[in-house]
Amino acid sequence: MNTIIIDNEKCIGCGSCVKYCVCSHLFITDQKASAAETDCIECGHCFAICPTNAIKITGYDCNEESIVSMTEFDSDKLLSAMKSRRSIRQFKAKMIEEDKLQKILEAGRYAPTGSNAQDVTFTILGSKQNEAEEICVKLFKKGKKLVGSFNSYLKNLVITDDFFFKGAPLVVVLSSKSNINAGLASSYMELMAYNLGLGVLYSGFFVVCTKLSRKLRELLQLSDDHEVVSCMVIGYPDVEYRRIAPRKNPKVKIL
Repeated sequence: MNTIIIDNEKCIGCGSCVKYCVCSHLFITDQKASAAETDCIECGHCFAICPTNAIKITGYDCNEESIVSMTEFDSDKLLSAMKSRRSIRQFKAKMIEEDKLQKILEAGRYAPTGSNAQDVTFTILGSKQNEAEEICVKLFKKGKKLVGSFNSYLKNLVITDDFFFKGAPLVVVLSSKSNINAGLASSYMELMAYNLGLGVLYSGFFVVCTKLSRKLRELLQLSDDHEVVSCMVIGYPDVEYRRIAPRKNPKVKIL
């Protein structure tokens, strides 16, 4: 477990860190902030709120980086951009730059997790991408032969060699103990990818395969307590959408 380190020379005893500590890990003694030895979930609220930068957390890069408020972005443009995103199934034969990949991963790293678990694993298929797709293609073709006659959707499904990843240059598989944690990380990463001019497809069929194939789970090196939540197929779009697609009215309940 990492620990909270408080610089007594910088600490002014204002109590802000104590007030906003989510697990009552901090307290004031002798007009200075102090930390208990246990129960810290390492959320970083104390580090983020301290007015004198007196707090550090061991095991983390605690460089000071200024806050950017979401209110700095025009809400109408942001909403229109979110409504404009589309699943991409046609990709250009163009590699993704390393700096863009790092920004996408950084976005996922900063997505919220329950109890600050930070338990999401980001698996880049890389050199194993073709092998992973081959496993899935064989599995689905076998499944189609077995149940295709009883399932009209599966019967009409054309399973090509690039059915799962569509020839995209990058596939990132997200796994965690909690579906919501990896799901939120995926959403953060998707928004960053689109901001960088990339497109994303969530390969739900690949996720299904990870539940059916031990060989695929071994290839992904999944730990026993992790399940694949999403498979993000990412690349430069080779299709141009011209207008926002319609959606049904939301189901809203006011209790």
